[in-house]
Amino acid sequence: MPIAQINIIEGRSDAQKERLIDEVSQAIARSLDAPVENVRVIIDEMPKQHFGIGGKSVKALGR
Repeated sequence: MPIAQINIIEGRSDAQKERLIDEVSQAIARSLDAPVENVRVIIDEMPKQHFGIGGKSVKALGR
């Protein structure tokens, strides 16, 4: 059973996350020749202040 864990910064809509789950699942199923029903996708959302770029949080950078 393939499992993909994806880290993203908060702020995406439910529809975007549903599309991400679908497209990642389809890609894994194709590349591993596995049934899509066996693919698992975990999305971890991080608050903007928990991710840093160049010494500053994404929140502080206004992204």
